[in-house]
Order: sequence, then structure tokens, then C-alpha cells
Amino acid sequence: MIVLNGGSSSGKSGIVRCLQAVLPEPWLAVGVDTLVDAMPASMQASDTGIEFAPDGEVNVGPEFRALEAAWIEGVAAMARAGAGVIVDEVFLGGAESQRRWQKALDGVGVLWVGVRCESEVAAAREVARGDRVTGMAASQADLVHRGVFYDLEVDTTRSESMECARIIADRVE
Repeated sequence: MIVLNGGSSSGKSGIVRCLQAVLPEPWLAVGVDTLVDAMPASMQASDTGIEFAPDGEVNVGPEFRALEAAWIEGVAAMARAGAGVIVDEVFLGGAESQRRWQKALDGVGVLWVGVRCESEVAAAREVARGDRVTGMAASQADLVHRGVFYDLEVDTTRSESMECARIIADRVE
């Protein structure tokens, strides 16, 4: 299993697509956006679900955490069943977010990858994408990495997704 953690618009999704192209075996790609999209719309604007503030801050409540815990266990089950899984994540809680994954992935071989990108570059990508709340990239650029342990870090500020994917693929056992 490969877990990519980085802020919004840091380049994780591009790296995931490139990893799927360069890894010799097929790998499934799942991400926190998949989880959010799967939730009822009512939870995407609720203090018990997930809220996206006008300044880009993201707040999650207890109902979100409960569904997230089930989703993480499901992703872990896919890896335990033999599927190669690449997770595109945003550790809003830094080290605490990583601990939730570590608990679920106990006994699973995991490559923990930090995806960094300078805040200004990520913010420019955010504007170009047009599908994110302005300010999300800047608010998450450093926050998601606080206290998190990585086996490998890549920086997409000046590196293309394929270059980062090849670096990661070289570390996959």
C-alpha cells in the first residue's frame, strides 16, 4: 500500500495516475475526495459532517469521523485481500490522522509518502482548477505534514507528477 499525504492542489492526484501507469502490477486508487463524494450531500454542509469554510478551512464532525473510520477499515481490507492500493489523503489532523491509518493498517506493508508543494504554487493550481475553495491550498500546505512520519517525500513545486511517481515506484517493494 502507498499512502500519499499532502495539502489540496499539491499534486497527489496526478502522482496517483502516474503511479498507476508506471507500476508493473495494477493498483487501485482511492482518495479522501472519493469518501467525501460518497457521503450524502447533507453531510457536506453540516457541523457533524464536513464543512468547507469560505477561507478554505475544512472542519469535520463526529458523523464524518465515524464514516471515515469505516472507510479506512474498508481500504485496509482491500490491501489485506491482496490489492495494491494507493491512497490520496489530506491529513488535516497531522499526526493524529496518520495514527488512525496506522491502526487500521497494522500488519500491512505501507510506504508513507509526503507530497509537498510550496504554498504559492499550490494556491495558483487551486485557482486554475476552479473546483476548490480559494484558500484551501494555502491553509493545508504545512498543516497536513505536522508531526507526520514519512518513508519518502516528494516536492511537486518544480517536479512533474511522472518524475515524482518514478521516485515513489523505485521504493515500492
